[in-house]
Amino acid sequence: MIASLKGKVQSFLDEALILEVNQVGYELYCSQSSLSQFEGMEEVFCHVYTHVREDAIQLFGFSSLQEKKLFLSLIKVSGIGPKVALGILSATPVERILEFIDQGDVGALSKLPKIGKKKAEQIVLALKDKLKFVEEESLVSKSRPSDEIKSALIHLGFKAQEVEKVVSQLNPGLTLQEGVRQGLAALTQI
Repeated sequence: MIASLKGKVQSFLDEALILEVNQVGYELYCSQSSLSQFEGMEEVFCHVYTHVREDAIQLFGFSSLQEKKLFLSLIKVSGIGPKVALGILSATPVERILEFIDQGDVGALSKLPKIGKKKAEQIVLALKDKLKFVEEESLVSKSRPSDEIKSALIHLGFKAQEVEKVVSQLNPGLTLQEGVRQGLAALTQI
């Protein structure tokens, strides 16, 4: 099974992208949220779910591990396949879907694409109180990049106090590599 792919974006389709990895183009079905995050990027890293059926093998790509885990939880619910789960993820951010499930908000869930009241009730029944790992990882991942940037800069020999000051001024959305690069530039000017 393919768990992740990293490669160059060849093209975007309505609900998918073509990712070139070692001269092979993979079609990855993605939520609108993931597609918008990948837009404008030349190279992307995707978490992948490989769906195997009698008549097809489909790859589903996700910009975050939280989105993939929610997708995997949704397809375990009776009557929800990969395309419906992807439609749910396209309609609303992961955090909102988690709120709807956690609060048992059948009304909000039933407004999502291809989800009626009955399926919304099934989702709540099947997943309520079982998605804490997604929320916890979401909280951890929000703080992790800056912590990793701090750690890397300290290991390069800079003082913790200086590193703390510089990293607090960086854009929180930076990747580890970009954060270290910008942190180094700022610290060498001090």
